[in-house]
Amino acid sequence: MATMTAASTPPWATEKPTALLVLADGTVIEGSGLGATGSAVAEVCFNTALTGYQEILTDPS
Repeated sequence: MATMTAASTPPWATEKPTALLVLADGTVIEGSGLGATGSAVAEVCFNTALTGYQEILTDPS
């Protein structure tokens, strides 16, 4: 079992990369990054399905 020494930094204390969601209308939403860093262009979708990811791929709404 790992023990934390006085010199080690707990994971929640390390600074996380920032993230920005920039919408087509110019709205900018700030947040905390998670995963790989870089830039991406994507579509933001809203879906009310409670289970399953499969229907998101074929839902025309």
